[in-house]
Amino acid sequence: MNNIDIAIIKLLQNNSRITVSEISNSINLSISAVSERLKKLDSSGIIKQYTAIINPSYFKKNLTALMFISLQNPKYTDNFINIVQEADDVLECHYLAGDFDYVLKIITEGTFTLEKLLNKIKTIPGVQKTKTIVALSTLKNKHSISPDEQEL
Repeated sequence: MNNIDIAIIKLLQNNSRITVSEISNSINLSISAVSERLKKLDSSGIIKQYTAIINPSYFKKNLTALMFISLQNPKYTDNFINIVQEADDVLECHYLAGDFDYVLKIITEGTFTLEKLLNKIKTIPGVQKTKTIVALSTLKNKHSISPDEQEL
């Protein structure tokens, strides 16, 4: 991967629907060369997926919360993960080191739907302790890392 690949990735991060022709014009590379590079970026796994990022407020999901969870014992992990995977308002689940085992990023309609989800999670067998923090505003929300030329 070189600076041309990084330029292509940055254009795609800004607009994943950009055409090969537009990329070609932007970075002064032939359409066939851009197409070949895109195939390599895809097949190598550097580009994980192309997606649409939905504005949550359009669907009246205006509350973001982080929920930290401790399990009593690792034997409860599989059941916990299965339930979390099925919860549509849970956007992210991270396994942690430290005082808590997991953190969930939740985006939901409001306090009522958050309360329902929290009560559901708290009743999962093995959930020992939780701590929930409600975000007042989001100052930065990137959806992917930024490739950096200096890392090459």
